[in-house]
Amino acid sequence: MVKPKYHIFVCTSSRPNGQQKGFCHSKAGVEIVSRFMEEIEERELSDEVMVTNTGCFGICNKGPIVVIYPEGTWYGNVSPNDVQEIVESHIENNQKVERLEI
Repeated sequence: MVKPKYHIFVCTSSRPNGQQKGFCHSKAGVEIVSRFMEEIEERELSDEVMVTNTGCFGICNKGPIVVIYPEGTWYGNVSPNDVQEIVESHIENNQKVERLEI
């Protein structure tokens, strides 16, 4: 396995039993994961960026939550429409999206 340059975690409110329900799930968490995967593929960044859905981060009032490593940048209230900006600004140009940062 190749170690990715970036690892994007997106809360989808996944539960240990595999069910997805909760705040981030109801606020398009799964769609956000899909959009990230599409953007990464379209920009040919698949060798550099990994996207993973997660369970609850515990700050539902700021969800959906996206966390990007290795920096450990946390974004809150992310919508599917924010994904393109996050990929372009943070992943490609190494500039955090300040309006979403928590």
